[in-house]
Amino acid sequence: MSTNPSCILVIFGAAGDLTKRKLIPALYNLKKGNLLSDSFAVIGVARAEMNDEEFRRRLRDDLDQFATEPVESETWDWLAERLHYLSGDFSDEKTFARLKTRLEETDGERKAERNYVFYLATAPQYFAPVVESLGKAGLTDESGNGWRRAVIEKPFGSDVESAKELNRNLLRVVREEQIYRIDHYLGKETVQNIMVFRFSNGIFEPIWNRRYIDCVQITAGEKVGVEQRGNYYEQAGALRDMVPNHLLQLVTLTAMEPPVSFKANAVRDEQVKVLHAIQCPSAEEAGRRSVRGQYGEGVIGDESAPAYRSEPNVAPDSNVETFVALKLLIDNWRWADVPFFLRTGKRLAARDTEIAITFKRAPFMLFRDTPVDQLERNKLVLHIQPDEGVSLRFGAKVPGTILRLGSVDMDFDYEDYFGHLSSTGYERLLHDCMTGDPTLFQRADQVEAGWAVVAPLQKAWAEAPPRDFPNYAAGSWGPKEADELLARDDHKWEATQDVNRLRRQ
Repeated sequence: MSTNPSCILVIFGAAGDLTKRKLIPALYNLKKGNLLSDSFAVIGVARAEMNDEEFRRRLRDDLDQFATEPVESETWDWLAERLHYLSGDFSDEKTFARLKTRLEETDGERKAERNYVFYLATAPQYFAPVVESLGKAGLTDESGNGWRRAVIEKPFGSDVESAKELNRNLLRVVREEQIYRIDHYLGKETVQNIMVFRFSNGIFEPIWNRRYIDCVQITAGEKVGVEQRGNYYEQAGALRDMVPNHLLQLVTLTAMEPPVSFKANAVRDEQVKVLHAIQCPSAEEAGRRSVRGQYGEGVIGDESAPAYRSEPNVAPDSNVETFVALKLLIDNWRWADVPFFLRTGKRLAARDTEIAITFKRAPFMLFRDTPVDQLERNKLVLHIQPDEGVSLRFGAKVPGTILRLGSVDMDFDYEDYFGHLSSTGYERLLHDCMTGDPTLFQRADQVEAGWAVVAPLQKAWAEAPPRDFPNYAAGSWGPKEADELLARDDHKWEATQDVNRLRRQ
């Protein structure tokens, strides 16, 4: 398998936010890493009227704005020469006929061997129609030379039935092997490292089970609000936006059994087993195991933050949740009775995404006749963003004549050990699409199983709309009920308590 295969990347929605903020910076970084072929090219497709030069000029301005370091002219010039633009409506068959002609011309010029990646950076309602139109134009056919792949952004459906329907519609046109359902969280180094961390270190995997682990917490907190995404967020909310994809992906990588290999289907087989093992409670019980919230006015840092209902394109009486906390139980031999707590929210006190593994307390009997009155639990924390790394917390004696225990953190930081690497989180995922490695992408059964996990919660919340929104202040860690959810099991949220780590922000 070539590490820099010849191909043409077609971006539907090329005038949108995702393209300028993530995709073009990711392609720029791939070129800097010598991971793009000289035969590589991009064709952007969107409604906006512009020519190739205007497209390149606009993307260069965007890259200057969003790049984390100065743009190298030589690298940009190489990429810009390969950027092309096609204006057209996604619902017009003529757009796809013109795209086919443009692909043939670009392929003849670049010698891309008829290998095409179609990236749908569009609103969800266009996913199936665009793929259907590609099929009608003969652009998904692999019967001749070359391969064809379709990259689908989230959200992939809005519930179990819509996800199944979308899968059926796509599979009428393309094979499962041609579909790459993308989740940018899986492009994070720490997320990719979870399996390596677990399965290459003999000191961790033997204790990675219910005998030694007390609970698992997964937090994905954001300081920002919905910004200009009010229209989307009013339809999605925090539950649909984050849980079936991002958070459950982290659950499966944390909880899965060792796969027989790192091949895509071997890994994904184990991930989907975890999803099927998650308890499916009644709607009433799901309501007791969950907390939802919506932010009101508050202060983040030194700046005031508006309430969700005051954000652009948000209804003034909206009952859409911007915060979710859940307790999940996995019914298998490894994890029985170990709670998995999930939390995600907008306008929280800090931007922090992490997986915290809390181990059971050691027996206290040795310390009964000492000043020590309690043993702290050991914790292993996988920090995903903003500072990627791993922390291990353990007890140690405080120097002095009296026996006192203190908690000590051992920190591994990716940047400290391996140096700074400019990354949007999309580099690995785009490259895997080009090389044909679907390991970090969801299969159809994974998507449907993920929606099945949240289905009882969707039902419970639909039957009992919230009456207390907004119920947490911007700049806090969410509603007090989220703390109570953990307190019932004698736990506290790790990210909320981890002052040392959060000071870096």
